Amino acid sequence: MATAAILGCAGPVLTDEERRFFAATNPLGFILFARNIQSPDQVRALVADLRASVGRADAPVLIDQEGGRVQRLRPPHWRAAPTGMAFANLADQAEAARLARLNFRLIGAELADLGIDIDCAPVLDVPVAGAHDVIGDRAYGTDPARIIALGRAVCDGLLDEGVLPVIKHIPGHGRALVDSHLDLPVVTASMAELEATDFAPFKALADQPWAMTAHVVYTAIDESAPATLSAKVIGEIIRGIIGFQGVLISDDLSMKALGGSFGERTIRALDAGCDLVLHCNGDMDEMAEIAQQLPPMTETARERVALAARRKRQPQPFDRAAAAAEIESALT
Repeated sequence: MATAAILGCAGPVLTDEERRFFAATNPLGFILFARNIQSPDQVRALVADLRASVGRADAPVLIDQEGGRVQRLRPPHWRAAPTGMAFANLADQAEAARLARLNFRLIGAELADLGIDIDCAPVLDVPVAGAHDVIGDRAYGTDPARIIALGRAVCDGLLDEGVLPVIKHIPGHGRALVDSHLDLPVVTASMAELEATDFAPFKALADQPWAMTAHVVYTAIDESAPATLSAKVIGEIIRGIIGFQGVLISDDLSMKALGGSFGERTIRALDAGCDLVLHCNGDMDEMAEIAQQLPPMTETARERVALAARRKRQPQPFDRAAAAAEIESALT
């Protein structure tokens, strides 16, 4: 039975040590980063090797392919996709949503060609003035209504190509004054403010298959723990007020916003209510600590993963070159 983790590997090919480790640990799936990417054929081979290491041809393979600053697949082999904010800045909102969906059909088609079946996008965070730019132009504007419309379009574009979206960073990273990769953000906004703005896009898209937590403390909810490690945030807000019932994955356990050992982080995230923990950097020592504390996935988590997989649509042919040209023309 698969364990409750998504793990990374160190380079563009699996080492014998990684193969043995993944076979023994049996994580549900894997995530790819730029260090794992060289060429289309190389990525296809790596994806196949990762799945073979756990003996499951349907093991999920994730990637962060948002566009702009955050895209692991880059030229010359793949298209340079625009930022989220580029679509938010278009005057015609209906046209912006159409183009955002088309953009993520292109991204979805590129991922599907490589065997990658989950994209950690869209960012549904609502940036506020003075916040750290870790979100910045990754966001689909600063107006929750516009973020909702464009976020829905992004999800539909990925699903059109048989790729599952991951809405992030639930319940909202837009107010963070520091980068959670480096420090622990503490948000002091009231519940009324959070519900009116930060939670709104996630609530509107709570029907999506996967979501990723925020390593952010919300003092109005739980002063003692970031969302990823907070049973109160996950139970009362993410599963309660927001109403998300899909697969909930932690953000990367190796980020410096979290304290304690990797084993402690793993236990706390799963005990708080995450279905899966995510570890991205491929560091074997860190993954070994996580593996020591990894339980099999819960029955509920397995059901959520299975339900999510059934959301994939059968892709329909479209003219990729024409679509890319149309998007480029509209945004320049």
